Amino acid sequence: MPESVYKVIELVGSSEKSWEDAAKNAVETASKSLKNLRVAEISKLDMKVEDGKVVAFRARVNLSFKYE
Repeated sequence: MPESVYKVIELVGSSEKSWEDAAKNAVETASKSLKNLRVAEISKLDMKVEDGKVVAFRARVNLSFKYE
């Protein structure tokens, strides 16, 4: 097996629907400009609150991709 090097970046995705959609949005947006995505790990979940109501879900995602 050849040796590999990976870069890990942190992204924050958001969604008005769910944390799952927020994480998915982060990964799908990153995939438009990054190649060889490997692993996505959710490190933190939070919500945006306005006037006592949840208006957005946010997911902090650590995403790795392989250097070529």
